[in-house]
Amino acid sequence: MAAEKQTVSGRQFRTKADYEAALRDKKKIDIIKSKIDMKNPKDVLSLYEQMQGGAYRFETVVGNDFDDEIYELVERYKRQENNGKGKKNRKKSHKAIKGGRKLSLEDFDEDMRREIEAQLKTAERRRRLTVLFCSLCAVVCFGYFFVYYFYAERTSANYAELSKLKNSQALSNPEEKVIVVRGEQEEIELPDILSEYKTLYNKNKKLIGWLKIDDTIIDYPVMQTSNNEYYLTYNFNQEYDKNGSIFMDYQCKAYPRSQNLILYGHHMKSGKMFGDLEKYAKESYYKEHSVIQFDTIYEKGTYQVMYVFRAKVLKENEIAFKYYQFINANSEEEFNSYMKEMAEMSLYDTGVTVEYGDELLTLSTCDNSQTDGRFAVVAKRIQ
Repeated sequence: MAAEKQTVSGRQFRTKADYEAALRDKKKIDIIKSKIDMKNPKDVLSLYEQMQGGAYRFETVVGNDFDDEIYELVERYKRQENNGKGKKNRKKSHKAIKGGRKLSLEDFDEDMRREIEAQLKTAERRRRLTVLFCSLCAVVCFGYFFVYYFYAERTSANYAELSKLKNSQALSNPEEKVIVVRGEQEEIELPDILSEYKTLYNKNKKLIGWLKIDDTIIDYPVMQTSNNEYYLTYNFNQEYDKNGSIFMDYQCKAYPRSQNLILYGHHMKSGKMFGDLEKYAKESYYKEHSVIQFDTIYEKGTYQVMYVFRAKVLKENEIAFKYYQFINANSEEEFNSYMKEMAEMSLYDTGVTVEYGDELLTLSTCDNSQTDGRFAVVAKRIQ
């Protein structure tokens, strides 16, 4: 069952405390608007100066939206005022030229000429500094876009090449067996790596699987190392890359398999990595992309999307459900409790049911609509 929506001014709030704070902000904004004429530039400018001076404090994003609204109004009125002054000055200049000859320095006394020349030199210095500053800004901007384009193109090329290696046997070793030591006494022989991933695995042994969602940009190798930081800024080839990689939480195990495998990826504006994951916020998108393919290097897996929700990274000492810490449930009761929490947070009801013992997959990325926000898609394995 989808969580009850608590909405104020078009913004949705998950907790009761945040919702009540938003209501207080809205009430304060309504009072402010009742006291001034929002169409009067002087009133708006006066309000803006009061807000900048700290006369009004807001608690939530509802207040931030109002602050942005006032700022935009002030900027609009300033532009209108400057345009009006420009037209007025142009009319005066036109009349002066039309009514007689243009003035020159010889028309002024010596003191006035010196003052005019000083002003002209100052204006010229400012013009040159402005041109220099704008040129530097242009260089920086072009440099940024060049670097961004470089990484984007390199990332696309890298993943296209990796896709070709996915079924290659070029670096595979059919006799290779991998032994992992768990604890001081137990040794476990891992299953054979799927043939289609052997070449990729031998190229980088941090490979743990491959994630694909049909008809989307999501078609990537999944990495795993001893922490959740390295692959935030490094790609499959272990090169610095601000796109990072899709990676599995270091505490999850592909074999023996953890109950819930959590995969992380950046929310890139280009759409790369998990940039398009937020499209699942629309139920219509979910209906067209309800199936996720995630293979570990040991076995294939197909998953059905169950829950889609927004959440926040909470403080360590805060007692609340933290989906990003759910890897294994200690009991059926605990499992059912976790499922209830996610169902209540879900943006819509998919109708998919789950039972204790089902294997889950969680895709997690940043949610820029809130501070420390996260956007998650949770699916259960169906084959």
